[in-house]
Amino acid sequence: MPTIGFVNGTFMPIEQATVSVEDRGYQFGDGVYEVIRTYRGAAFQVEAHLARLVRSAQAIGLPMAYSSGEWQELVAEGLRRAGFAESKVYIQLTRGVAPRDHAFPAESRPTVVMTVRELRPLAQAVCDAGVEAMTLDDLRWGRCDIKSINLLANVLARQQAKEAGVFEAIFIRDGVVTEGSVSNVLVVRDGILATAPEGARILSGVTRSLVLDLARKDRLPVEERAVSLEELRHADEVFLCGTTVEVLPVVRIDGQVVGTGKPGPLTGRLSERFKQAVN
Repeated sequence: MPTIGFVNGTFMPIEQATVSVEDRGYQFGDGVYEVIRTYRGAAFQVEAHLARLVRSAQAIGLPMAYSSGEWQELVAEGLRRAGFAESKVYIQLTRGVAPRDHAFPAESRPTVVMTVRELRPLAQAVCDAGVEAMTLDDLRWGRCDIKSINLLANVLARQQAKEAGVFEAIFIRDGVVTEGSVSNVLVVRDGILATAPEGARILSGVTRSLVLDLARKDRLPVEERAVSLEELRHADEVFLCGTTVEVLPVVRIDGQVVGTGKPGPLTGRLSERFKQAVN
């Protein structure tokens, strides 16, 4: 089964998928992206992901190449061609090919790229045991709500976490938790679930929104507000959520045990609710 590429309207083997060195995505990081996963071969929350792609594109003045319905048909076709049991679909839009100049070109045609790769979920043993994380200063730009392909700060943070032997880097800005390098961060204290509010400082995850909806339907107290580093360090439970990590407990941060040092009951409850929603 092949990894599939799609460039500007044409499907092809990934080895043949190329773009110009003059593409503004390559030159400036002038573009946006989305990642969609499958469950039992079907794209999950695809409409929510595509709606966020539209919002990100609009925020940088980038025209959309396809409608939501057309994108859904292309995603389905890519999944069919790849044939994996489970897949990860990456969609990227850039401002296209133009001579290198910081200002937008007078005329541009967006470059559209999609890849369909085999998804290898986290091992169940990792999910059951929980993961470790570290905190880092949030040095990213001021519009983290735009899912931009400018990911260097995230890349460096993720690499630092890898070198430290932990799973995730949790960003701290002005003493407040924003999010992880590849995930949203949620904390539990005294039975209350808290997480950073939507806004320019975080990318509001599709999984984050679903998990908060599930918590509220389960009548769990939810607070979308600033969460301090001190609260993070003294939380009863901490967990990450995201398209590829789902609901993932954190049991140690900066070498310090979180709660009992084991995945907590509310995290487990929400993980089960998430699995039920998927099913």
